[in-house]
Amino acid sequence: MAYAYDDTNIFARILRGEIPNKTVLETEHTLAFHDIGPQAPVHVLVIPKGRYVNFDHFASEATAEELADFTRVAGEVCRITGVGPGNGGAGYRTISNAGTDGVQEVPHYHLHILGGRVLGRMLAKMG
Repeated sequence: MAYAYDDTNIFARILRGEIPNKTVLETEHTLAFHDIGPQAPVHVLVIPKGRYVNFDHFASEATAEELADFTRVAGEVCRITGVGPGNGGAGYRTISNAGTDGVQEVPHYHLHILGGRVLGRMLAKMG
């Protein structure tokens, strides 16, 4: 089943310049910006500029250039924000939600990069 992209979602509007953002890094294919409701001292969203609904849509249909650029931008955000352990930071978490069970709120693929404090367990242990 093909994904249907909603051009009215907030990230599409940010990409069109209709809604301002606090940009961390922007390239030809990717935009990284601070989350307006941060859940940690560092909370940056990384989004492709293409019309992708979620990770599997992006992974299966993006060009090699889009995939490489997105990955490089995410890594550079970790360096810029100081959370990358290889650069002296204490670590970070990346999260990408998809669909109803994943509690995806915006139907445009995005990666959360969170850090700057101990984040606790990602999910409660089962059972």
